[in-house]
Amino acid sequence: MTQKKDGMNYAPKGELRPVVSPGEFVFAAAHLDHGHIYGQCNGLCEAGGTLKWVYDPDPQKVDAFRKAYPQVQVARSLDEVLDDAEVQLVAAAAIPNQRGPLGCRVMRAGKDYFTDKTPFTTAAQLEEARALTRETGRKYMVYFSERLHVESAMYAGDLVHGGAIGRVIQVIGLGPHRLNKPTRPAWFFNKEQYGGILCDIGSHQFEQFLYYSGAQDATVASAAVGNFANPDTPELEDFGEASLIGDNGASNYIRVDWFTPEGLGTWGDGRTIILGTKGYIELRKYIDVTRDPAGDNVILVDEKGEHFINVAGKVGFRFFGELILDCLNRTEKAMTQAHAFKAAELCLKAQAAARVISPPAT
Repeated sequence: MTQKKDGMNYAPKGELRPVVSPGEFVFAAAHLDHGHIYGQCNGLCEAGGTLKWVYDPDPQKVDAFRKAYPQVQVARSLDEVLDDAEVQLVAAAAIPNQRGPLGCRVMRAGKDYFTDKTPFTTAAQLEEARALTRETGRKYMVYFSERLHVESAMYAGDLVHGGAIGRVIQVIGLGPHRLNKPTRPAWFFNKEQYGGILCDIGSHQFEQFLYYSGAQDATVASAAVGNFANPDTPELEDFGEASLIGDNGASNYIRVDWFTPEGLGTWGDGRTIILGTKGYIELRKYIDVTRDPAGDNVILVDEKGEHFINVAGKVGFRFFGELILDCLNRTEKAMTQAHAFKAAELCLKAQAAARVISPPAT
């Protein structure tokens, strides 16, 4: 499933770096509505997880999944998965407005839950999940792939937290995506189901701001969304932007859109710029336009000079192994529950605060 033209089905593969023995950590995949489920399962399998079950009401989705993971058993219902005492975690990529209720069902069954972003489409869903994590002790983890499954983004975190650029002052996140409109399912164009552009693909950017800046919370200074080029699907927001102010004084600007032109060699020219008191970092994540089609390029400018570092194949995707160990040991090394929920909360607040902008009438 690894390919670069379509972000919905972009599923990175890495080296095998098992942290457990076969059968020591058993998980299932359910509700395969978004192609990110393949990235989620790739990461867990490469870290030593044992994929036992798959469930989806659509047999075509199940058949495609079995081609990628022929060892998996097909469940007749989600209950068959949840009733299996061996299963420790359920990975899912449901339609966005179904992710919260599904996660609560999984946690009530005594399993940890690993969902594709965005994890919620309403504040009520978030609050229900928050309450259930406290009540059950289960995990509600989120696949923020634009950091967790990108080597340059993980490497940048190591640089920042190691003090390479001093205290972070600002994070700018640019997350353009290719629309590939004819291939999108109906729910993609229904705002109630996908949640809005800042809630959906904006969630990646808000999570990265919290991670790189060290902010524990933030306020929405401004936000806007619009539909500039898709009048036939009026509920689709094809552009969004927002500015945040962190509780530690760091600022954040994000822009997300569905305007990647066909001429670009990947699904989106994702970039992140992190400004610190002693330098700055720029990430050219998926492509370095006209220079390097492979991506994972890190530009670091510090007090010693200018540094260009390609980290493809050199960092790996440690989140998945850390998540498995967190589930087994009830620790929070991969990502804290508070962090996952705060990123979700910020995208919901930005979406709710967004003013609607539109092109001038012609």
